[in-house]
Amino acid sequence: TKLSFGFPDDPFDKPPCRGCSSYLTEPYVKCAECGPPPFLLCLQCFTRGFEYKKHQSDHTYEIMTSDFPVLDPNWTAQEEMSLLEAVMDCGFGNWQDVANQMCTKSKEECEKHYMKHFINNPLFASTLLNLKQAEEVQHHETAIPFHPADDPPRPTFDSLLSRDMAGYMPARADFEFDNYAEWDLRDIDFVEDDSDILHALKIAVVDIYHSRLKERQRRKKIIRDHGLINLRKFQILERRYPKEVQDLYETMRRFARILGPVEHDKFIESHALEFELRREIKRLQEYRAAGITNFCSARTYDHLKKSRDEERLKRTMLSEVLQYIQDSSACQQWLSRQADIVSSLTPAGRRSAPPLNLTGLPGTEKLNEKEKELCQMVRLVPGAYLEYKAALVNECNKQGGLRLAQARALIKIDVNKTRKIYDFLIREGYITKA
Repeated sequence: TKLSFGFPDDPFDKPPCRGCSSYLTEPYVKCAECGPPPFLLCLQCFTRGFEYKKHQSDHTYEIMTSDFPVLDPNWTAQEEMSLLEAVMDCGFGNWQDVANQMCTKSKEECEKHYMKHFINNPLFASTLLNLKQAEEVQHHETAIPFHPADDPPRPTFDSLLSRDMAGYMPARADFEFDNYAEWDLRDIDFVEDDSDILHALKIAVVDIYHSRLKERQRRKKIIRDHGLINLRKFQILERRYPKEVQDLYETMRRFARILGPVEHDKFIESHALEFELRREIKRLQEYRAAGITNFCSARTYDHLKKSRDEERLKRTMLSEVLQYIQDSSACQQWLSRQADIVSSLTPAGRRSAPPLNLTGLPGTEKLNEKEKELCQMVRLVPGAYLEYKAALVNECNKQGGLRLAQARALIKIDVNKTRKIYDFLIREGYITKA
């Protein structure tokens, strides 16, 4: 439901109620799904659930009233309209006549309000513009912004990106799938001497060709409607969601061809909103369990919790050092790694960047100890490493193996970091060499 401006005060200027045919007085109800013409009901007919033809009692509706403030808390919207109409009828400056026509405000109140909000307020027009722009932004953010790919990328022929884009050829704006459907028709020629069976067979081949053309056009339409031509841009839009919603997006992608682009994006967006609400509810429940009743105390609690987690991490690192001391072989390995870190110097004689501190970085809890050590040494945040790892593993499963050159084409980062990640995944058995 929402509030909307009603009609003027005169009840005879309003259309009658569709239920009882009585003249409408504010507030009354307008159906948001029926019309035009507008389907209007008085409050009595609305409360008893009046239905007529296509109008159902469970339709969304608007409350038509002008009894709410707009520019001043003491002035309703109806009084604002009455003031403007009175000024138009009586002329600017005839405040006594304006007050007599309004009947609800005095001469001084009319003059003061009009001068303040309509004459001496240079931001009035821009304020209305900002409200309109804010409404448009709120409307556009209900789903992922969808735009057709005006300038698709131009990948090298038969490259990894070209195969992921269904063999898209930008120069022809076409795809490399089912390009040989016409071969079945090249030797067909309808002649008068054909027997009935041969003629029916040729017609069946033509029907098969038509069905392949329809399927080809259907696939092209799906790719264009969902913006899948520019695959990189599509993947960037996916990463705006949390990891759990990204997994859902990947699972539900096969149903996108059924819903359509806007409906599919709204469906995913609704699940993203549900995830955010559940996470916020869980956070509030944690505050309530800790006895916190206001947000000021919640900020203090979060600060103390972060400090406790850091202290707990330090104690964990100390216990690992003690474990190394008890095991001679592990101690030697740990000391050699520390010596490599300390003695690592650049060719110019400067010390290299220290290992990355993973404390508090998202995704750290998903790594094992070896992966944490790799991220520290390579100075790679855990979230990025997990994305690179998933991409390399998926490509390896598709190709049955992966070369270093393919890995470098897949993840566009420093080539030395890519080699370290590639060697690590090979060594740990996540991927295999082609």
